[in-house]
Amino acid sequence: MSSGEQSVPFASRAAASGAPFVETPVAYDAILLAGFGGPEGQDDVIPFLRNVTRGRGIPDERLEEVAHHYRHFGGVSPINGQNRVLKAALEAELARRGIDLPVYWGNRNWAPYLGDAVQQATAAGDTNLLALATSAYSSFSSCRQYREDFARVLDETALAGTVTIDKVRQFFDHPGFVQPFVDGVRDAVAGFLADGVAASAIRVLFSTHSIPTADAQRSGPREGDQLHRDLGEGGAYAAQHLAVADVVMAAVAAEVPGAQGIGWDLVYQSRSGPPSQPWLEPDVNDVIAGLPATGIQAVAIVPLGFMSDHMEVLWDLDTEAMDAAAEAGLRAVRTPTPGVDPVFVAGLVDLVEERLQGTPAADRPHATPLGPWFDVCRPACCENVRAGFQPAAAGIAP
Repeated sequence: MSSGEQSVPFASRAAASGAPFVETPVAYDAILLAGFGGPEGQDDVIPFLRNVTRGRGIPDERLEEVAHHYRHFGGVSPINGQNRVLKAALEAELARRGIDLPVYWGNRNWAPYLGDAVQQATAAGDTNLLALATSAYSSFSSCRQYREDFARVLDETALAGTVTIDKVRQFFDHPGFVQPFVDGVRDAVAGFLADGVAASAIRVLFSTHSIPTADAQRSGPREGDQLHRDLGEGGAYAAQHLAVADVVMAAVAAEVPGAQGIGWDLVYQSRSGPPSQPWLEPDVNDVIAGLPATGIQAVAIVPLGFMSDHMEVLWDLDTEAMDAAAEAGLRAVRTPTPGVDPVFVAGLVDLVEERLQGTPAADRPHATPLGPWFDVCRPACCENVRAGFQPAAAGIAP
């Protein structure tokens, strides 16, 4: 391998050159479904939260402040169960298309762990892996942190040099991800209109996980990279959400009579940093509280940043945001996440086929002008300013 082919560590030969798009076919052995992980009982909650916050020195007393969200649901996050169902759905769709690839599932923060999944794959002779992370957008926590964990696992298991891990592109604007949100907003808006609520009295709130403003500003390619563009103060993370929300609202306006002109906002939830640290705003609950003063009577809350109904959706939206809407005297509907919607599952397998076939970027489906996003992350992409760069797979170093 030449020096130019070493710019992407832990990569397949096709991805190792660092070209943004891998447009030659790659014979992967298996898919690595990479999840966040979640506790599955009361005794798991604090150990799980220690894993999530590792390296930050947060005492258990502060972790317990977050733990009550999980304890409210018996200490069980739904995310592992959802990933089991997603894994089965992916396997069924792969089989339907005649794609003979096993799916190994591993989490960053709870069992089954990524290291176990990679070792299981290796034991079966599957060493050329294509990762599918359960996060659609670009930021440290939703992309680079997964890539750093891939690299860490390969080092810890002494499989670096034996196992390669590439990663499918960020799929925020793949039609398979976008369409379930269109369906949900369409149904919510049509329901409000049918019940006599005027379009001018309806608001759609697209909600996603807040992240530190510094992380948002560094999401996506950095200045000097051939793919860099000015995406605004929120970087690629905010720009991607805004672009998808715009597409969703345009589709709903085209499909639902009387829905033209309904207003919408991108809002944030699940902030966890200290008050002194700037995070993306506005908060979903603050926005809801102010809607009645603007004449809004009904609100559709759209979990745009989430693939499935895990804890941030069940607690922050279904509990806190819906309570805020009730206190404000608003009618409120929380629209579905993609989950295992057949359109979404088919879209994920489309992403796998792109890499198996080496589909040219020009032929890849994307719903916004920002896409299709690239296969190989760019240098300095999605830096964590607090921890600095760690080795990462599926991207050009650092």
